[in-house]
Amino acid sequence: MAAHIAFTQPTSVRVKSPHVQYQDSAMVSQYDYHKTLVETDADGNVQAVPTTTRYELRTETNVPKLGVMLVGLGGNNGTTVVGATVANRLNLQWNDREGLKSPNYWGSVTQASTTKLGVDAQGNDVFVPFASLLPMVHPNDVVFDGWDISGLNLADAMDRAQVLEYDLRRQLKPHLAQIVPRPGIYYPDFIAANQADRADNVLAGTDKQVHLDQLRADIRDFKTRHQLDKVIVLWTANTERFADVTEGVNTTATDLLQSIRDSHPEVAPSTVYAVAAVLEGCAFINGSPQNTNVPGLIELAEQQRVFVGGDDFKSGQTKMKSVLVDFLVNAGIKPVGITSYNHLGNNDGKNLSAPSQFRSKEISKSNVVDDMVASNGILYQPGEHPDHVVVIKYVPAVGDSKRALDEYYSKIFMHGTNTISMHNTCEDSLLATPLIIDLFVLCELLQRISWRVIEGSDDQFRPLATVCSPLSYLLKAPLVPHGAPVVNALFKQRSSVINLLRACLGLAPESHMGLEHITVNQVASSTPSS
Repeated sequence: MAAHIAFTQPTSVRVKSPHVQYQDSAMVSQYDYHKTLVETDADGNVQAVPTTTRYELRTETNVPKLGVMLVGLGGNNGTTVVGATVANRLNLQWNDREGLKSPNYWGSVTQASTTKLGVDAQGNDVFVPFASLLPMVHPNDVVFDGWDISGLNLADAMDRAQVLEYDLRRQLKPHLAQIVPRPGIYYPDFIAANQADRADNVLAGTDKQVHLDQLRADIRDFKTRHQLDKVIVLWTANTERFADVTEGVNTTATDLLQSIRDSHPEVAPSTVYAVAAVLEGCAFINGSPQNTNVPGLIELAEQQRVFVGGDDFKSGQTKMKSVLVDFLVNAGIKPVGITSYNHLGNNDGKNLSAPSQFRSKEISKSNVVDDMVASNGILYQPGEHPDHVVVIKYVPAVGDSKRALDEYYSKIFMHGTNTISMHNTCEDSLLATPLIIDLFVLCELLQRISWRVIEGSDDQFRPLATVCSPLSYLLKAPLVPHGAPVVNALFKQRSSVINLLRACLGLAPESHMGLEHITVNQVASSTPSS
């Protein structure tokens, strides 16, 4: 039986192949992308046509000095990101009721997961850390800044959040007390009225152009002050209501910029932050469910050749849903009812107690099974969809420890039924924070990848698509390039990221076929194990 060999520390992966070239500041790989085109004739007959396109992928190998600006720096997620990275950087240890603890990055795909690289000469599977595939930013080296409508310094805000253990917070306070969020945008119409008591650190007035100019100045100041090569802006603030997408207001880049100049009421705070980031050449990632990335913003990002990604961190309940429904549908079982109940007591839960903000979250949670349902025309007729109910209740007593209860009601063989009930208790910010880390680490790496098609190419390397869909693994409502299919199934999303990085190394996708094992000659009879 083949063993697994797993390297535990990030180690440099170097490929020995005539199709991979290592240059001073880049590596270039030639990669054959195999695809199957399906043709259907008038009689409904299906014909599969294998095709191959040869790409050349160029990855810059110099890792930049990265700054990350968080919108919502003083919230539960923001203070946890900054506090945890400082704890890891300084290797702070603390005591809880179980004893002495050391910092880690568990829950982060880039920092705490491995992937199969290949097999050794004995047929053993060899696993390497995800971060060893290509040169990546390490979170310990990232500089943080950002905005918040609450003016508490990060030490006091960390105490308010009550996410990290007291003994760790005590040691972090000297490092976080001097960090004060920059004043943020506060448009009361977009977030719940119950947030007004926190809004003591806001940009003055209602002129959205003035606000945009200030945000751009903040980004430039941050970049200059810390001598950064690159900045990424990430929204981890409260959920907003959906903005109306209206022709003449936000459907084109020109209209959106004019709407900001006119202080149009349907330009959301998150969209102003996104426009500021894009105009400063900084990628923008939306970690909440609202429709920040309106068509006009995407067009502006395409014009500026800047990444945008979103929407809504996929951390606990929704991540399980994207796994379980994928399993059921692929097993030929038909989910017909999915009921999800949540209660949480942090400020996110308080904000979501308002109907307009809850509606944004409901939409992002409800659409997560769509592609899995659409993939099986045997179980589901066109237009058929499971009943899907999402309920969120604010229960202050549970704090950041969110409770999620789910029931999956399915039809099985010969019209029988199957019910799966699940109870999930998760520390909300301790699940979301590693996603934030993965989002900026992957986004930065993807900015260093460019491509061209070898045959018929004009010899110009091009960046990846503006809408950064490889980030979908980490987001509930994936933003994808126009015309591309939306994929929510978790393992497909992870495989797409891994295989993209393998392509940059000139390696074939990891198929898990094991053909070398199932085609061996049997020289002796085997005895079935008991």
